[in-house]
Amino acid sequence: MNNTEYLLSLVHELCQLPKECEWVEFKQNNAQHEDIGKYISALSNSATLFGKDKAYLLWGVDNDTQEVIGTTFCPANYKIGNEELENWLLQRLNPRISR
Repeated sequence: MNNTEYLLSLVHELCQLPKECEWVEFKQNNAQHEDIGKYISALSNSATLFGKDKAYLLWGVDNDTQEVIGTTFCPANYKIGNEELENWLLQRLNPRISR
């Protein structure tokens, strides 16, 4: 299974959950960098408390129906000033997250 197939399978699996949970959050177009940092922190803490190795923040999924609806938000292209979102988050989250 290649990376794209794996990701599609993972999204499908997560969308089959009855609703969002402590370690899975769905967003359509949320591009508020401070909120994204808070979600990452909260999700990672919750995943640990629930014995999960990972937590997921998925864009392009309807919060109520878990239907894949797409998004205009592209984290790889999002910048805060001249700084890329990923670098901005890496510098500010503590403990540090790994890529």
